Amino acid sequence: MSEPIADPTDPGQEGTAPPPAGMPQGQPRETAETLAELEEEVAHAGTGEADPYDAVVLVSFGGPEAPEEVMPFLRRVTRGRGIPDERLEDVAEHYHAFGGKSPINDQNRALLAALGEEFARRDISTPLLWGNRNSEPFLTDTLRAAAGEGMTRFLAVTTSAYSSYSSCRQYREDIAESIAELTEEGTPVRVDKVRQYWNHPGFASTNARLVTEAARQVRDRTGVLPRLVFVTHSIPNAMDDTSGPGDGEGNVYSAQHEALTRAITEEIRATLGEDVVGELTYCSRSGPPTQPWLEPDINDRLRELAGEGVQQVVLAPIGFVSDHMEVIFDLDTEAQETAAEVGIQVLRVPTVGIDPQFVSGLVDLVVERAAEARGESPERPSWPVAQPWPSVCAPGCCPNLRVAKPAACGAD
Repeated sequence: MSEPIADPTDPGQEGTAPPPAGMPQGQPRETAETLAELEEEVAHAGTGEADPYDAVVLVSFGGPEAPEEVMPFLRRVTRGRGIPDERLEDVAEHYHAFGGKSPINDQNRALLAALGEEFARRDISTPLLWGNRNSEPFLTDTLRAAAGEGMTRFLAVTTSAYSSYSSCRQYREDIAESIAELTEEGTPVRVDKVRQYWNHPGFASTNARLVTEAARQVRDRTGVLPRLVFVTHSIPNAMDDTSGPGDGEGNVYSAQHEALTRAITEEIRATLGEDVVGELTYCSRSGPPTQPWLEPDINDRLRELAGEGVQQVVLAPIGFVSDHMEVIFDLDTEAQETAAEVGIQVLRVPTVGIDPQFVSGLVDLVVERAAEARGESPERPSWPVAQPWPSVCAPGCCPNLRVAKPAACGAD
């Protein structure tokens, strides 16, 4: 704690305040004041890159951490869609197969720790918080507690890199819901968000490196270049058709994945000096059979590849940030079982997780968005595609096709 400043009207004083702690007696007052100002600047220097934000909040999907939490979690995820418990019970079995616990919360704890280490390395002392959309710690509770400590302006970093309703706007809707609830309680807060980062080098280049390492490993072990099969979460065709700005042509979600698939494949060709084939597939389809979703499904495509004589596959989950349920069940369980049935050997590439390059990239995005909030024009690197996604989403971007709801962090 700093030394209290003496009151010159205090009869116990001799008309001037003593110098700050550590300042030799008799130092001129002007010098003491200058040093005090420098000390104050040094004390706050660590938060400068994240100013004007009081805290950075990791916003994630959430997941159950015990068997009794599975069904309440699934009901929250599907609220408003009229999905009966009978169908949810089928999905619940995926979680019960792993002890009723999703790995996502532990992965978020690890990511928070890694972000904290990177903040410390860069001398950024802005607090790091965590709030989920569908499980504890809930985003609203996190913001409410922070506001109780005097924090009112937050920057959200979501664990979703691409642009669609479910991967972006739905996060923005939940943020808006939290803001509205706290405002109604008399605790108004403001939340901004970093841009969707599918083509920020911290995410895209990390994926390229991981896939390249896997392809090289298979080639060195077998003497054969593998087929590169990239995987992301499927969404309804209608959601993909309307993904992107309201005045755009749509299909931004699939186009972003296709662009990254092509870029990584080309990078591997150049790095390994050999021709290699890459393609995009989808997993985790749900909804009624009559509703078209993005295809091909990863399991269907593995069967087709086996019929084409492919024996080695590198499976790259570029649509996911960490090894959560869609990865460990849909890919590490179901897809591996399908591959074994048809005689294909699969090497699954790690998700970016807490890779230092990815973590550093997230902090770069925090610094970039904070600079924008201060009215500056920071560099906004992007690869592939030279156009980074805007930090403030355009009006009508990735609309909710069921019901119009307010969304934060956008121009509408």
